[in-house]
Amino acid sequence: MGRWQRNAKVAFIGSHGIRKTTAAHGFANAMQRAGRSVEYGREVVRDNPLGINEGATGEAQLWVIVSQIRQELTLAPKAEVLVLDRGVMDNYAYYLRACGGDDRFAVEPMVREWSKTYDLVIRLLPDVDLSSDGVRSTSDAFRIEIERILDAHLDVFVPQRSRVNVPASEIGDGYDWFPTAERLAALINEPLFADGIPKRRIARKRRVKPPPGPQMTFEDQ
Repeated sequence: MGRWQRNAKVAFIGSHGIRKTTAAHGFANAMQRAGRSVEYGREVVRDNPLGINEGATGEAQLWVIVSQIRQELTLAPKAEVLVLDRGVMDNYAYYLRACGGDDRFAVEPMVREWSKTYDLVIRLLPDVDLSSDGVRSTSDAFRIEIERILDAHLDVFVPQRSRVNVPASEIGDGYDWFPTAERLAALINEPLFADGIPKRRIARKRRVKPPPGPQMTFEDQ
């Protein structure tokens, strides 16, 4: 029960301003505490030289999709778990919006096939207000449009058994990511905890009272 026999890849997806970065870092920390090596892939759109947000062109969003795949190819072999702030499927939603709904560069087959390389996809649901970070759009209409496009295509790209939904409002320092880590380990048929790590959940102590109801919903077949 040492190193995993194969590396795993986890993508946090959704529109902008829904705490994906916070969630991805929290999950990465949980995997490290379980004794697994982790690489982190940041949101590549922030490096886009062609423009972002509502004014982005189809070419700009094509750059993002290609850069996303390139980053994943570079980082995936380096650790047992690659944790990603976005995947190709939500970047495809921005691309389609920029192209007016037309797949101008015929990237859908590539996105569909590449989506199969993710072992687990965590969908952050947009139940929080947008706030300015000086980079991303604060337009509610823009975010709603992206979510609508993603909703229309996600079932084609990612099977329900490989998806977890988490409301963005639940994400914070006290969120317990170990149930999600256990879900990943079960999906790839590997033990969560590495040798020398206690075989029990090492959950964080919550700093705030959790909201009523389940912490997340699993989309099982």
